[in-house]
Amino acid sequence: MEEATIGPDPPLARLLLLASRWFDDESRDELQQRGWPRLSPAQTLLFTFLDAEGTPPAELARRLGHSRQATHQLIDGLCRLGFVELGVNPQRRGGRLVLLTGHGRELRSTACDILHALEISLGARRVRTLRRLLAEFDVAAFRSTV
Repeated sequence: MEEATIGPDPPLARLLLLASRWFDDESRDELQQRGWPRLSPAQTLLFTFLDAEGTPPAELARRLGHSRQATHQLIDGLCRLGFVELGVNPQRRGGRLVLLTGHGRELRSTACDILHALEISLGARRVRTLRRLLAEFDVAAFRSTV
């Protein structure tokens, strides 16, 4: 989209997307500086959609908005890095779950620490305001579609 077509006030959706990308880029850079492998934005996004008890690959694909094939490629890459593994889904015969490994839990914990530090860098007042405004969205309705 050309700047001229955006106008003086860019759409809020664009600003939110840019802010999200800033958090992701900064956290991935810091993870790499701390010795973790360089992850892609798609790989870090997968982590945000993993349930604590594991998530079926098809459900991850739906949440990510990716094809099952693309999601399996992401899972395979994260398995090779030792961050996730495929386990048995007790709810579905022959079904699989994507589960965090111990190494994956360490990565997630480190990433959470980094994200917390990024929030602190924004200032407490700004973070409180953003949280309050963003919490007004109907998160339950969104999750039912994600």
